[in-house]
Amino acid sequence: MIIILKADSSESDAQEILNRIEQSGLKPLHMPGVERTVIGALGDERVLQALHLENHPQVDLIKPVLTKYKLVSREIYPQDTVINLGDTPVGSDQFTLMGGPCAIESEDQLLETARYVKAAGASVLRGGAFKPRTSPYSFQGLGVEGLKIMQSVGKEVGLDTITELMDIKDLDDVANYTSAIQIGARNMQNYSLLKAVGETNKPVLLKRGLSATIEELLLAAEYIVATGNPNVMICERGIRTFETATRNTLDLNAVAFIKEKSHLPVIVDPSHGTGVRTLVAPMAKAAVACGADGLIIECHREPKESVSDAAQALSPSDFSELVQQLAPFIHASGRKLELQ
Repeated sequence: MIIILKADSSESDAQEILNRIEQSGLKPLHMPGVERTVIGALGDERVLQALHLENHPQVDLIKPVLTKYKLVSREIYPQDTVINLGDTPVGSDQFTLMGGPCAIESEDQLLETARYVKAAGASVLRGGAFKPRTSPYSFQGLGVEGLKIMQSVGKEVGLDTITELMDIKDLDDVANYTSAIQIGARNMQNYSLLKAVGETNKPVLLKRGLSATIEELLLAAEYIVATGNPNVMICERGIRTFETATRNTLDLNAVAFIKEKSHLPVIVDPSHGTGVRTLVAPMAKAAVACGADGLIIECHREPKESVSDAAQALSPSDFSELVQQLAPFIHASGRKLELQ
């Protein structure tokens, strides 16, 4: 339920209602605004109805929250959420570029990549230290050594960092060495992992599962927020469909839909969404037009030498050219890209 207080209500009025909600066993949410104070109550709505808050002199309106994903819904938080990923704001009028290799292969490889993605305009360095691979014989990542390389390179070049967490046992290391945690597509519905990152305050990039519906994606985000971590970014990275011409089908419908229904920032991954290097730029431009808050793009100093996802990795010149082409699209969408 959402309880909207009258314009002349005081902080003590809000606190009185919050206390009554909490004492009834429901979860209270306090959302003071410029013009109105909004209070949320999560739990059994029959209990809330028994409180008869509509009789309180400072209550203007009580509305049910109709969506299943209540905390990430715009019904409760109408305004855009802005998440500070280290020094990088994500959301609202900001547009955020994340770039880097699929996997961290060596310090030299990551450092060279970091320098050119920053020079092109990225503010966040991506790179996998723990790699989920379809084949057990494929490169699995450098593990903690990769995390240390990422931290060192990020500090030297001046970029925030993000990498994927696959296992709860690695949570402390990933949280300590990077600016943000990525939950990959294969773990979108690993609810134990979602609850674990929910117990941190670290920004989380939640990627859509290969066959997940939008509702399932938003409910996965709800797990993290409901556990206590409000710093969640949604990532559309393509889904598996009957179409096999591209690696996945980038669902840009989802971007516009989520922006309408949720206050969380939405990042688009055109690299995994297509799996085809030449399609990354057109899908990146389309993502900006659909309202995405940022892009996460795979790039490698020498794509043909990449140990993973070589077919979708951009070269340094490709990445730089893409950012230059994106600039007018970002400006036209009313957003700004803060170059480092």
